[in-house]
Amino acid sequence: MTSITRQEFLVKHGLDESRIPGHIAIIMDGNGRWAGKKLWNRLKGHYEGADSVDRITSFCRKAGIKYLTLYAFSTENWNRPGDEVSGLMNLLREFLDKKRSALLDNNIRFNTIGSNDRFPPDILKKIEDLRRDTAANDPVMTLTLALSYGSRPEIVETVRKISAMAVSGTVKIEEIDESLISSNLYTNDIPDPDLIIRTSGELRISNFLLWQIAYSEFYFTDVLWPDFKEDDMVRALKDYAGRERRFGKTTEQIRKKESK
Repeated sequence: MTSITRQEFLVKHGLDESRIPGHIAIIMDGNGRWAGKKLWNRLKGHYEGADSVDRITSFCRKAGIKYLTLYAFSTENWNRPGDEVSGLMNLLREFLDKKRSALLDNNIRFNTIGSNDRFPPDILKKIEDLRRDTAANDPVMTLTLALSYGSRPEIVETVRKISAMAVSGTVKIEEIDESLISSNLYTNDIPDPDLIIRTSGELRISNFLLWQIAYSEFYFTDVLWPDFKEDDMVRALKDYAGRERRFGKTTEQIRKKESK
């Protein structure tokens, strides 16, 4: 069967190519509640959530979205019950093993952000191997998993790094600006998100990309992450397409620039 082009894919879903975000970041929330509603173990919800990752990653690649960042495991998630954390680590192992071929075959670069100091050595090796192997791709998309990630710890680490640079004389105090801070964050090699999606109906950021989302658009949905499907992504993209991104400017300034 011949695969359809990106343009055909967008037309099929009623999406405007000129209004597709370059970078989408998703707070994948609701796995535990999804399982609870079915009287299943919470871990079952996480495994179903992994299926949603496959589904949405594939959709974003076909839609031509260059960067997809998924909030998979926060620094606070280490405080969950031990059996759940252990199960999540096993799920991560399976993901890293099973998705290797798909990522390589589809020219998807694999990336992670977060602190690595608490992961088991075998998981760290799998992460580094996959990052290295997919870095050779000419990527059509970069998939970033936020693992053991918290934005406040990221900012603290960045402040310490820049402070050390200032003390050593590598940079002068007056040279510290937004660009220098951005270049020392975990996300230094990917653009800031255009669109943040949060599932499950919660209306908070949960310590996710606090610096990077200064001018991101937000989309909240009541759909639990395991139930989040292609049609839900289409609704999010259509909602985004209707936004006017002004970045502090006026509507008149934006329209004047677009008319040139």
